Amino acid sequence: MAANTAGIDLEDRWRDILSVHARTTCEIDRVLHPHGLGASDFEVLDILATEAPRPGDQCRVQNLAGRVHLSQSALSRLIGRLEKDGLVERSVCMEDRRGVWVALTPKGRDLHDEVLPLQREVLARMLAG
Repeated sequence: MAANTAGIDLEDRWRDILSVHARTTCEIDRVLHPHGLGASDFEVLDILATEAPRPGDQCRVQNLAGRVHLSQSALSRLIGRLEKDGLVERSVCMEDRRGVWVALTPKGRDLHDEVLPLQREVLARMLAG
């Protein structure tokens, strides 16, 4: 009986985590929509701003894939959209022709700086104890 109760408690906690994640992602989507971004778009811009903080810094797409919860093909499409919007630039890794670098453009960096407080406010509000 105790094992069954523990399993139910774990399932309830897991569902609570999923619920908070879904509500938070929806709220981030809502506040970023007027800026032409969604939650996943912002995550990529935010990781690039952190991993490649100076203009000209780059990050391998492979490193992004390990941090963003998207399939490789979905991430590639997302980066393609961001590139089309002038927010990131892609280039081939000269050391490993299979690798791809991605970097924020000045426009992408400015947009990230503009919406960062909006995303952080949502996180503070939605994740408050």
